[in-house]
Amino acid sequence: MKNTFKRFFGNKNTVTILGVLAGIAVLFFSYNSRVDKAIQPLKVPYAKEKIDSAEKITAEMVGTIDVPSSFTSKATNLVTSASDVINKRVAIGTSIPANGLFYQEQVITDEQLPDAAFANIPDGYTIYYLPVSMESTVYNKIFPGNYIDLYLNTVNEDGKPIFGKLISSIEVIDVKDESGEHVFSKNDATGNPAVFLFVVPDEMYLFLKRAELLQYEILPVPRNESYSSNPGETEYSSEYLKAIINMNTATIPEENA
Repeated sequence: MKNTFKRFFGNKNTVTILGVLAGIAVLFFSYNSRVDKAIQPLKVPYAKEKIDSAEKITAEMVGTIDVPSSFTSKATNLVTSASDVINKRVAIGTSIPANGLFYQEQVITDEQLPDAAFANIPDGYTIYYLPVSMESTVYNKIFPGNYIDLYLNTVNEDGKPIFGKLISSIEVIDVKDESGEHVFSKNDATGNPAVFLFVVPDEMYLFLKRAELLQYEILPVPRNESYSSNPGETEYSSEYLKAIINMNTATIPEENA
């Protein structure tokens, strides 16, 4: 038997045939594996109903559907997890049709909405715009989410300069250019700053507008990272400076305001 096997495998034709059969087997199993992988279904989220521009996507609006893996590999921008769309919003200028799939460019966060700050103003608060320049922002080194201080710069009746901290620990909600567009996108500067946006109590808003009407200069002063990581209460820093502004303006009685 040993000699028989030796003669069998020593035959060149036999070895060639076995090699061809082995190659066919490898190709067969490799092909089947790729086909199985391509047609293997993958669950992806879809919209159960039409979702309009800027509308928040809730769990009730989202279902899952099986699609071939080959489809998801070709559509690289397809959202494949429901958690990536629930509690997000539909991008401005588009909508998700009923039974439609979600694509990455169609889904945004609340913060990415234009003027998202206006949607989250609590009662008794107002948006205050502070005019700024490239120089006063330290060349775009103050970002949305930073806590900074506001300083007052003016002169008294004798022409002597008055400069000091007016308000401490105030959060920059947004930075916009002269066209009203966001200056920052993912912390990268994309334009020249024109205004800082702050959310302040109504009383502080009126106070800052008085200083503005008096043509007093209010300057943003950046602080370090720790200042923003552990912000204190937004409050007046100087009763003296506050008094200067109040005594030079008239207060309208509340019933006539």
